[in-house]
Amino acid sequence: MPNQLQYETSPYLLQHAENPVNWFPWGEEALNKAIDEDKPILVSIGYSACHWCHVMERESFEKEMVAEVMNAHYVCIKVDREERPDVDAIYMDSVQAMGVQGGWPLNVFLMPDAKPFYGVTYLPQTNWMHLLDSIRTAFGEHRTDLAQSAEGFARELNLTDAERYGLSQNDPLFAPETLDVLYRKVAVKSDDEKGGLRRAPKFPMPSVWRFLLRYYDVTVATGVDNESALHQVKLTLDRMALGGIYDQLGGGFARYSTDADWFAPHFEKMLYDNGQLLTLYAEAYSLTRSPLYKHVIYQTIGFLQRELASPEGGFYSALDADSEGVEGKFYTFTAPELRETLGVDYDWFAELYSLTDEGNWDPGHGGDRTNILHRTETDDSFAERMGWSLADLNVRLDATHTRLLRVRNERIRPGLDDKILCSWNGLLLKGLATAYRVFGEPEFLTLALRLAYFLLKKMRDSRNGRLWHTYKNGRARQTGFLDDYATVIDGLLALYQATFTESWLTEADQLMQYVLTNFSDSTGADSTGPDPLFFFTNKNGEELIARRKELFDNVIPSSNSMMAENLYALSLLLDRPHYAERADQMLGHIQPLVQQNADYLTNWASLFALRARPTAEIAIVGPKAEQFRAELDAEFYPNKVLCGTTDKSALPLLQQREPVHGQTALYVCYNRACQLPVLSVPEVWKLVR
Repeated sequence: MPNQLQYETSPYLLQHAENPVNWFPWGEEALNKAIDEDKPILVSIGYSACHWCHVMERESFEKEMVAEVMNAHYVCIKVDREERPDVDAIYMDSVQAMGVQGGWPLNVFLMPDAKPFYGVTYLPQTNWMHLLDSIRTAFGEHRTDLAQSAEGFARELNLTDAERYGLSQNDPLFAPETLDVLYRKVAVKSDDEKGGLRRAPKFPMPSVWRFLLRYYDVTVATGVDNESALHQVKLTLDRMALGGIYDQLGGGFARYSTDADWFAPHFEKMLYDNGQLLTLYAEAYSLTRSPLYKHVIYQTIGFLQRELASPEGGFYSALDADSEGVEGKFYTFTAPELRETLGVDYDWFAELYSLTDEGNWDPGHGGDRTNILHRTETDDSFAERMGWSLADLNVRLDATHTRLLRVRNERIRPGLDDKILCSWNGLLLKGLATAYRVFGEPEFLTLALRLAYFLLKKMRDSRNGRLWHTYKNGRARQTGFLDDYATVIDGLLALYQATFTESWLTEADQLMQYVLTNFSDSTGADSTGPDPLFFFTNKNGEELIARRKELFDNVIPSSNSMMAENLYALSLLLDRPHYAERADQMLGHIQPLVQQNADYLTNWASLFALRARPTAEIAIVGPKAEQFRAELDAEFYPNKVLCGTTDKSALPLLQQREPVHGQTALYVCYNRACQLPVLSVPEVWKLVR
């Protein structure tokens, strides 16, 4: 008999709707039930593409004998971490405070008042049953001790930034010397041989390489030219694009590599990774002109259109790692399959992609060895070694990839998580707009425009202007979080600078004003003044046991670091000095923590790189505004904002700026003071460089 999850829309929750466990979704019904029946709560958190979540479901949650214990002694709640990042973050923080390494599935035991006292990640069935019995016994015989422990963890969750990290208000220091300190903190963690960071598993971590690109640009401007920073970025992006973490046939990146070689991924593909990596690879291309990066951009956008695009214009969340119950089955090939499909092309193809007759990868769990397509050699190097021209190799690769894709497309596909998340779509909006700005591909702009219209029409409440967090089957739900606003504003700002359509800038500012009203901390942090950082949750949203602020940059940058950058950009484009003041307060507040832990706050570090020198405010007025915009965006120069019009505009940066004798004029401005107009992009580069 289906449990209470049958009424939900989350694919992850629906996966568990037929479990014999009497799961409830997070909400008042389950929380009140725990109080009424005086039972501990088990909150089990995961997501639809999570491999180990599936394993634990098969081993434990689908078993009647396990369900009997859980149903008898616990109120069991299933949470989709992507749908409720607020709930996930609170209980992830609590588990890490317990000294447990976080991850998913996350299983947290709570007192009936929802305060946590113990947590674990994946456990095999025997260990899980033993833990259930131990918790049940402890709740009955040592309840006072558990309650005291839970109170302690709840107090920990409610500490202010000042109490937790010693943060206070400071004047931010924007200087190349400060950046050198931040760079060294990151560089020492970087893998000089294989790219990425010195650890396994390896995650893409786009904000790390974004910071190094910006740090390198600052060193160029100051005449130092730190080539090691650029080398680390190129090494990482090359190895990722050639490795097994990238789908060599269909495009798109998996969530992470399980090893240090970018070889064997967990095969789930997440929208948030691919949206950010579009931005990163497009920016890196504008600096390096690497054909590999262009290939990655075009192929990944093709994958997104083909496999994650919804008919309404938004994009779905993820593809599962498993198909037919086997991880990676959809993406990998046995040697006999490859020989049959490729024929005489097998030998050179196997050499390029590191394939073996016995299979270069063991999927585990009783699966047969198979081959992951993975390479470390570039097209140029391999073609030269084979005595082929690069054009010849490209023809061969296109033909072999087409044949293998034909075989792959006949397989049973991985499951699709078809909920649409506002924040992840905001990341993709930025990626599509940036790709258009760099490559000028009209299809990229079309996708970005459709996505922007979708977000503002389907995922914004027309009554009060707030964003919704999730959308499925024509229904938006869940009050939006700070990252929803941060990413959508960032995407709209990129779209404005790609099109000079003023409405996108207006929409971004309206969302910013909503954030300032509904996410600010009005209570103040300490005697030094109010905390300028934003809460993760809306003041009108559900009240949980803690209201937290997101500070640390992870695979996705923290919502506060993104919001600080948005405030600064809007302050320049709309002449809003108080926005820049708020951004500076945020940077001053966080600076001591960034200097200590730059490798965990790299998006913040990018902001310090941005502010190490004045930002060029470039206004383009005249009939060639779009042409000149494209020329400016073709070169890597992150320390700029662009505005433009073919005629008179009301934007502050464009006021009193007119075409020069009917020609298109470019004005380079710093701190709202403009130099004399110039008539070509090369003249702009002379002024800013």
